[in-house]
Amino acid sequence: MEGVHRVMHRADSRQFAFDHLHDGERWHHDIILEVDAAGDVLALRPRSPEESGIPTIEGWAVPGMPNLHSHSFQRAMAGFSEYRRRSKDSFWTWRELMYRLAGSLTPEQVQVIARHLYIELLEAGYTAVCEFHYLHNDRDGRTYENPAELCERHLRAAEDTGIGLTLLPVLYQRGGFRDQPLGDHQRRFHCATADYLDLLTRLASTRSGQVQIGSAFHSLRAVDETAMREVLGGLGPEAPIHIHIAEQQTEVADCLAVTGQRPVDWLLERFPVDRGWVLIHATHLDDAECEGIASTGAVAGLCPTTEANLGDGLFPLASFLRHGGTLGIGSDSHVSVSPIEELRWLEYGQRLTSQRRIIACRGSHTHVGDFLWTAALAGGGAATGRPVGRLVSGHRADLVVLRTSPREMDPAFLFDRMIFADRGAAVDRVMVGGKWVVQDGRHADREQARSAFETILAELAL
Repeated sequence: MEGVHRVMHRADSRQFAFDHLHDGERWHHDIILEVDAAGDVLALRPRSPEESGIPTIEGWAVPGMPNLHSHSFQRAMAGFSEYRRRSKDSFWTWRELMYRLAGSLTPEQVQVIARHLYIELLEAGYTAVCEFHYLHNDRDGRTYENPAELCERHLRAAEDTGIGLTLLPVLYQRGGFRDQPLGDHQRRFHCATADYLDLLTRLASTRSGQVQIGSAFHSLRAVDETAMREVLGGLGPEAPIHIHIAEQQTEVADCLAVTGQRPVDWLLERFPVDRGWVLIHATHLDDAECEGIASTGAVAGLCPTTEANLGDGLFPLASFLRHGGTLGIGSDSHVSVSPIEELRWLEYGQRLTSQRRIIACRGSHTHVGDFLWTAALAGGGAATGRPVGRLVSGHRADLVVLRTSPREMDPAFLFDRMIFADRGAAVDRVMVGGKWVVQDGRHADREQARSAFETILAELAL
């Protein structure tokens, strides 16, 4: 029966022929990608003479990039926080503006912003996104009649646009390490532990080839150990777990003052952190913490453009790579929606502080671009909890076709040119789950989504 099922399954498959295709580890040329009806890769194989009639997709096909950290609503404030509010502005003053925006949004606005953002991400080459979602309640801090109201808005936005989604409802319960109560500006974020577990149960039925439901703790300052243990006890083994960790020096100092340990040390000592965990930002680490994270297989979730915009600091990349750590990228507050820019500034930040070149390399990867793209694919794929980031059997058929100049060149330089000379590479097509969602660089709903988004910006008067 298994063999018969496989034959029937292939009867419903589609074949795509590519000049050049990278499977997440190496290049293939004149290759056939076979995709089943569910949007998964069945096979990647050399084109046979009998398949010469399949139209060739020109350009360079690469696995689509997973975006492992998104607060979609914050796209509405990108560019509206770049003015002085204090004599010394910082993440903490920026947060006041973010709270003001978060407190004003309706469910309809949340969906419109997310839909517009997801189209922007697709057109930039992201094919999956992890939505770190902490807007749970209405503008008065009351639970919606449907507690999953705002979660479902993101699910609809993802379905409308075609992007793969890992939805991460966030547990957020206190205002600091000393159990301070949440302020009025944080009332939309609160969720009791029992209600949070119920929310995850409600959402479980939405899992599909395109959707995963994970879990997130906002940060150690926002959730205590008891609540974390209760939630982890109720999760299935397949659910990814995300947490903001050590983003700000103030946060590290407060954790030290209250617990006697740095945030990463505290977490690793008390919880079974493993490959299912994603430590977002992890900006302020010492060498021992780099080694500790690397040894667990957990993903360091890096968002270089947001971390730069907020003045967070620089991740200790060289130390982390020396210990064999796993990394991925996200766009977080969405001051940039480009994976190329995230990866470029991940490397450039290290060059500026070390006064050296060629930092992000390891093992057989002697090209920085090749290492950065493939490392971020692997870490981002793990962070989604979905089979993405590679074009091999059983993974999702998520890919980006690049127009490059020159068309014929040594493929060893493709990712270098894409990241460090991006005028020579542009997104032409994007496939998600075996379906073309971007053609000629454009999503079909781009203009309508942009118009709706700009209407909201005018309403918000940021």
